[in-house]
Amino acid sequence: MIHSLTLELPHGTTLACRAAGEGRVRVLLLHGFPEAAFVWDEVMQALSPQVACLAPNLRGYPGSSAPAEVAAYRARHLVADIVAAIEAVAEAPGAALDLLVAHDWGGALAWNLAAQRPDLVKRLLIINSPHPATFLRELCDSPAQQAASAYMNFLCRPDAEALLAEGGFARLWPFLTQKRGAPAWLTPALRAQYERSWGQGLTGPLNYYRASPLRPPCGPDDALHTLVLPDEAVTVRVPTTVLWGEQDAALLPGLLQGLARWVPDLDLVPVPQASHWIVHEQPDLVVATIRRLLA
Repeated sequence: MIHSLTLELPHGTTLACRAAGEGRVRVLLLHGFPEAAFVWDEVMQALSPQVACLAPNLRGYPGSSAPAEVAAYRARHLVADIVAAIEAVAEAPGAALDLLVAHDWGGALAWNLAAQRPDLVKRLLIINSPHPATFLRELCDSPAQQAASAYMNFLCRPDAEALLAEGGFARLWPFLTQKRGAPAWLTPALRAQYERSWGQGLTGPLNYYRASPLRPPCGPDDALHTLVLPDEAVTVRVPTTVLWGEQDAALLPGLLQGLARWVPDLDLVPVPQASHWIVHEQPDLVVATIRRLLA
């Protein structure tokens, strides 16, 4: 049974959460764009009651704190929210989370958190979210990845909210369908959940893109070309599984090349017939992977 709860974090951020299960094993699930915590409902229901699952709406998403300034969506603030959330639900002070599961933008936060605070997480499951070091490399060097990520620069436009909302969110639905027509998993009920979430405002979600330096360069003098991510800042020593839908139109296979340099304890699980939306397409596989990691 999914229920709602609110986390009031010590640094003043509020996160609206969905939760299920009351077991001693604790799992935190982080969503991406243009999603919200509801995308984990089927997974959480399958894992409960043996596993205590918590899925927050990230900063800027419905019901959670949504600062107006773009700077409030820089990585250090977003990661601080998740650190505080883990500490708030810990069985005891300093107790590590059993598993952090993260997709898309949630994965970006999880990569950073695991590199900075490995003491807080026993295991990490990343689902179609690029490691910052390989993403920087591919954005600089791969014309194919630059083209696949071109939408990021569109999302940074000051009028992006208005453009995305036009025509019943006509420009947002292709993010989910990958321009292949409506997939079977996008049921009327799920469409309604997405529409309700989007209708509560898009500025917070778009500010993730506006605050990030990782987006396709606009020319040879773009600041991206001078960005350096020191190995010590992005190396993840937490045991990590990467579940990757290979039909992802936005995140190309080059992002996985050389990943073990920054993730030495890596289990890479490619899924040939899945796209970026593997959580919707193959929830049973996601649940089975989580159970395997918890076992």
